[in-house]
Amino acid sequence: MKTVLITGGAGFIGSHFCDFLLGKDYRVICMDNLITGSEDNIAHIRQNKNFTFIRHDVTNYINIKGKLDYILHFASPASPIDYLELPIQTLKVGSLGTHNALGLAKEKKAVFLLASTSEVYGDPLVNPQPETYWGNVNPIGPRGVYDEAKRFAESMTMAYQRFHKISTRIVRIFNTYGPRMRINDGRVVPAFINQALRNKALAVFGKGTQTRSFCYISDLVEGVYRLLLSGVNTPVNIGNPAEMTILDFAKQIIQITGSKSKIIFKPLPVNDPKVRRPDISKAKKELDWESVISIQQGLRNTIEYFRTR
Repeated sequence: MKTVLITGGAGFIGSHFCDFLLGKDYRVICMDNLITGSEDNIAHIRQNKNFTFIRHDVTNYINIKGKLDYILHFASPASPIDYLELPIQTLKVGSLGTHNALGLAKEKKAVFLLASTSEVYGDPLVNPQPETYWGNVNPIGPRGVYDEAKRFAESMTMAYQRFHKISTRIVRIFNTYGPRMRINDGRVVPAFINQALRNKALAVFGKGTQTRSFCYISDLVEGVYRLLLSGVNTPVNIGNPAEMTILDFAKQIIQITGSKSKIIFKPLPVNDPKVRRPDISKAKKELDWESVISIQQGLRNTIEYFRTR
């Protein structure tokens, strides 16, 4: 039985990965300091004999007894509301946390997977964004704490691969949504759904012409798993290339929820990306992967989850 350590395992994406790997008969060690993660996300698997939860901050030294086959480094605040409130912690988990997790991978001779982000592309001047694009990031802007933390984490991961010869993977995750997102997460999907279910006005930033693409959580997990088992040691975009404007997205949320909400407009945040769409040619070629869940089906599943919350 293979053993996997998932840092940030009680978070939105990390907890879904815990479920997925347990379903494939892996032994799963979930590590989280619960700053943005929640024990509610893993409550249903706490009694599984192949599951272990360790409450720990990965910016401190990580000690795991026994063998590790894989380390999936998902630990990090991931929404603007979080990394603007936790700027130092965000920088530390991207730097010190990544360093500690890579050191553990070196010690255990484990495959290391870094959960990076489309934010490494910043406010892109190229659309869609291929992995070869170096990005357009403001290092001293308010979003820089997250963007640069992930860019640094990628650099350190590649350094460990080249210098210490450890087996590494880097996934650049584009907008992902689904059950277990926090209601007050601050990202557009939970924000719009929360507002719509309460019949409150949906707050669209700017004119709503900025674009996003949304990948359902089960699609993302499948893509990342294929990357983990592949021999691809350079960054790979995983996301849904279907692009839409935020204004159109808001209208779709209102339609699916049957809400009476109106749409209001607020000033655009600093350095908010105008476009965001993955070029997934590499994922198609190397992993035989692309998203299959439609935005309508994914939103219905997510909205149903939020209704119960």
